[in-house]
Amino acid sequence: MSPETNARDRLRDAAVETFARTGFGATFRDIAAAAGVTPGLITHHFGSKEGLRAAADEEVLRRLRDVREGDIAKSAQEQLATITELDEHGATVAYVLRLVQEGGPAARAFLEKMIEDTEASLAASVAIGLARPSRDPAMRARYLVASQFGGLLVQAALLGIDLADGRELIQRLAAETTLTALEVYTEGVFANRSLLDAYLAMREQQEQGSR
Repeated sequence: MSPETNARDRLRDAAVETFARTGFGATFRDIAAAAGVTPGLITHHFGSKEGLRAAADEEVLRRLRDVREGDIAKSAQEQLATITELDEHGATVAYVLRLVQEGGPAARAFLEKMIEDTEASLAASVAIGLARPSRDPAMRARYLVASQFGGLLVQAALLGIDLADGRELIQRLAAETTLTALEVYTEGVFANRSLLDAYLAMREQQEQGSR
C-alpha cells in the first residue's frame, strides 16, 4: 500500500470513528485531529465533506458485508466465539445508528444498499441450509434491517447508553440480548401457524377477487 493510499484510508477510518462518536456535524478539523493530519489533507484526498462522507459510508457497508459473509463460513461455535470480539465493531454500529437518527436522502441511500447486501447474504445462507427461504426475500431483508437497527436505537435508549460509546453499546447489547435474539430467530414466537395460514388464505382470496 502506498503512503498516499495509507493516508487516505487513515482519514476515512478517522471519519468513521469521529462521525460515530460525535455525529455527522463533525468538522474537517475534528476529523483531521483524530487522524493526526492537517484539514487540508482531507480536501486533497476527498474534495469535500460530502466526498469524505461517501467514502466513510462505503467503508461501513464493506465492514458489515465482511462480517455477514464471514459468519456464513463459520460453525455455530466459531460464530459464538466472535461475540467476545464484537466491541471491535462498536464504531461501525454506532455510525449506522447515527445515520438512522439523522435521516435524509444520504441515510436512505445507505440503508437501501444495506438491505441489498442483507438480501444477498440471506440468499447465500438459504442456499447452504443456514436460513429458511422466504416468500418475499426482498421484504424480509428490509424488515430485518429496519428491526435490527431500529431495535438497537431503542435498546440504547433503554440502557441509557450514549452512542458516543459504541464499544460499550455493543458489549452491553451482546451480553443482554444474545439469548433472546437467538431464541426469536431460531424458534419464533407463535406456538402455531394459525395466524400465518389465515393471512395467506385472506391474501389469496383478495388476489383472486382482483383478477
